[in-house]
Amino acid sequence: MFNIGNISLPKNALFLAPMEDVTDPPFRRICKRFGADVVCTEFISSDGLIRNADKSLAKLDIMEEERPVGIQLFGSDTDAMTESAKIAEAASPDFIDINFGCPVKKIAIKGAGAGLLNDITKMAEMTKRIVDAVNIPVTAKTRLGWDEKNKNIMQITETLQDAGINAITIHGRTRAQLYGGEADWTLIGKVKNDPKINIPVIGNGDITNGRKAKKMIDQYHVDGLMIGRAAIGNPWIFDQIKHYLKTGKHKPNPSIKERTEICREHLLESVKWKGEKTAIFEMRKHYSGYFKNIPNFKPIRIKLMSLTNLDELLDVLNKISTKKVS
Repeated sequence: MFNIGNISLPKNALFLAPMEDVTDPPFRRICKRFGADVVCTEFISSDGLIRNADKSLAKLDIMEEERPVGIQLFGSDTDAMTESAKIAEAASPDFIDINFGCPVKKIAIKGAGAGLLNDITKMAEMTKRIVDAVNIPVTAKTRLGWDEKNKNIMQITETLQDAGINAITIHGRTRAQLYGGEADWTLIGKVKNDPKINIPVIGNGDITNGRKAKKMIDQYHVDGLMIGRAAIGNPWIFDQIKHYLKTGKHKPNPSIKERTEICREHLLESVKWKGEKTAIFEMRKHYSGYFKNIPNFKPIRIKLMSLTNLDELLDVLNKISTKKVS
């Protein structure tokens, strides 16, 4: 067991990473059902929140069955981040997470997300202001550093710990790597095993199955693991990882029928939450994962990706379930 503030979590807890247009309430709820111990919202713009932008406000929605659930915020202005943290706290999450890791150019170039890796002093000031402004735990998600020559995660972690964060998640890549190459966990391990660091350290990057999860836990002794892209269209990965950690054996994917039922539920719940047009568009990210390794599936996937009518999509899913696809 370990704690993030007043949140008690099991050893080797599994976290669902915040992902734009992916980790909405319907998907988070499905991931919880399959064993995610902690989930987090899509990252939310601090500027959007203080302007009362509808899209940003909608992302504050959380469901009781998701808990513990965090709200992740990003932004470059300390005042806006502090005010948005107060707004987020009013939505009653279990913790607030600060995004210091998003590598996307349009965010980083404005000094938000991973763009703050070049200004540790500002990171520390922003973090302390947020910690002082709210009464719930504050965590941070970041990267190893800006680029290969500037892997300053040891300094970043110690600085953020001094500023008051309750846990840190480290993605094993630099901002310059984006999502390319392999994640480097050696520095994550050094942070975790540094005697000066006494907050939980969550490792993130390239955890795609139970075997890799066990290797990272055994080798680097992190408190928990955060799963990101590998969970897209694959919410049962949490159950599979837990099964492997317990038994040392891989648990097979659900049957095609089971996967179709989960996908259908995900689609219908998304339609309820965000409307048919947006839900259909954003579900396209998930189809490859839901139906991975089905022989001759490419034409069907193309059809799923092109349809814009809910009834037609449900008809295709029904045919996949009953193996009547053509």
